[in-house]
Amino acid sequence: MTKRKIINDPVYDSFLSIDDPVILSVVEHPWFQRQRRIKQLGLTYLVYPGAMHTRFSHMLGALNLMGRALEVLRQKGVKITDDECRGAKLAILLHDIGHGPFSHTSERVLVDVPHEEITLLMMQRINKEMNGALNTAIEIFANRYPKHFLHQLVSSQLDMDRLDYLGRDSFFTGVSEGIVGTDRIISMLNVHDDELVIDEKGIYSVEKFIISRRLMYWQVYMHKTVIAADNLLLNILRRARELNLSTFNFELSTFDLDRFAEVDDDDIMVAVKHWQHSDDATLSTLCRNMVNRRLPAIRFSNEPFEGVETDYFHGTGQLHNRSYDFNDQEIKVLYKDGRCLPISEASDQLDRHFLEKQVTKYFYFYPKANV
Repeated sequence: MTKRKIINDPVYDSFLSIDDPVILSVVEHPWFQRQRRIKQLGLTYLVYPGAMHTRFSHMLGALNLMGRALEVLRQKGVKITDDECRGAKLAILLHDIGHGPFSHTSERVLVDVPHEEITLLMMQRINKEMNGALNTAIEIFANRYPKHFLHQLVSSQLDMDRLDYLGRDSFFTGVSEGIVGTDRIISMLNVHDDELVIDEKGIYSVEKFIISRRLMYWQVYMHKTVIAADNLLLNILRRARELNLSTFNFELSTFDLDRFAEVDDDDIMVAVKHWQHSDDATLSTLCRNMVNRRLPAIRFSNEPFEGVETDYFHGTGQLHNRSYDFNDQEIKVLYKDGRCLPISEASDQLDRHFLEKQVTKYFYFYPKANV
């Protein structure tokens, strides 16, 4: 009998059924199970207590959406083989497997390798273990597969990754601005000249998707207290590295994939709790602040902060938010008469000026008076 796994997903109020033996084997792989121990939104739970969901749940959610999207495209006459379906599902299932602890927070400090590169390395290793079962998935993920639209389902400005994380992050933070018409958007997907497009009737849902993503960045992903917490953790890791205390440093030239795959959020927090008792006053203070949620104060400004103190307790930085990227492939709208226009021309709400506007904010963090 075919083994089947049924998973309840509260975000979609439905069950995800997995009966493909290859996909099941990947889900049961230790490197995929590690994603249960990596929070999707890093330290955001310090602001939104419900944001405890993991990369594991997001990756399964994206798999769910991919299956639905492929079914819609097949119903519309798009030729997609069973092998291509499996490849696209595996590509989206594994698209985040290379993330380090606390997702983006530790990137480039704990690990000097982009998570996309680590993801590809992990996919290649799992593929070798599974005798080439991920060949098509790797080609799709790396955008080397002849059918480009399959890669766009995995990574583009309207992919299954973004559709899932917006809805999922909105659900667990309670920030309603992230709610998008996922079912409507998926039902409107189509393919034109090997490009993923949206049918004309779905244009308003895509407009809301773009606006929701912009709002979620300021209200959740770039919330000022989240930025303060991120910088506190980053400075802990930097100080530990300076003192040669961290056992978690990975550089591109000496990258140990197996060792990296053993590290998750729990390891970092155990280390932080241990370093509270360090003989180094700077490290111990930083760690006590993290454990007890004594986060730095932070100020935002439209202009850079100049002449301010910078050390492990004070610092500056900048944030960028653009709802749409013209350097990436544009979302295109397919009309009944065969015309295919970019959303910047098709929409009467989101003109090019709005879409290409980038908002930059500068921040300065510093100890609170009672810290």
